[in-house]
Amino acid sequence: MLKGEEARKYFAKAIEVADAPGFKAGAKRAMAISYAFEGNCAQTIQYEQQVFDFYGTVNNFYQQGEIADEAARVCIDSGDFDVAQKWYQLGHETGLKEPDIKPARQDLWNFRWEHAQARIAARRGDQPEAQKHLAAAKAILDKGAIPEQARFFPYLKAYVAFYAEDYKTALEALKASDQDDPFIQCMLGQTYEKLGDQQKALAYYRKASTASSHNPPAAYAVPFAKKKLA
Repeated sequence: MLKGEEARKYFAKAIEVADAPGFKAGAKRAMAISYAFEGNCAQTIQYEQQVFDFYGTVNNFYQQGEIADEAARVCIDSGDFDVAQKWYQLGHETGLKEPDIKPARQDLWNFRWEHAQARIAARRGDQPEAQKHLAAAKAILDKGAIPEQARFFPYLKAYVAFYAEDYKTALEALKASDQDDPFIQCMLGQTYEKLGDQQKALAYYRKASTASSHNPPAAYAVPFAKKKLA
């Protein structure tokens, strides 16, 4: 509902009354995402850092990596690319600290890191760098150890193409992406706008504006789409 200030009163109470460290961390994570809906990278990081630190106390390196990547996703979406890169790198390095890590898990973290670097380079307007990391991400996928991650590649291809102003390639890749993801819906709206189809653009913005998840894709998509529809 984009009533972050009101929501945070309840998240603060949840943090206060949580009777176990894990519950407290979960409430802090929810608080972090409440700031993501406002594009507030700094405040998101403040709470995600505390969650990251909690998982460090229980040696859960995988979950630490997840939290770092979540924080980074908020920051890239809010336009703070330096902080996003720092936290994506932290997620990559921390995730790889998992004891007796399996090759597939290594591929997962390497794929996510290449994926992130491609997006950051695209946003910075460095297409050669973006293409380099796009190819590296594809090479990791082609090893075949993480087939469940293949669904995230078309979105990356679309992202890089969109910021290269290659909107036809972006549209083709977006159509092969998760159509229920509100972030993808926003990108489809933006791409159709660039291609001059305002009706289809508005249809996707309407879909994105109804997202009800409390996560980075919805945190970006809901306010962005509602502004487009205003």
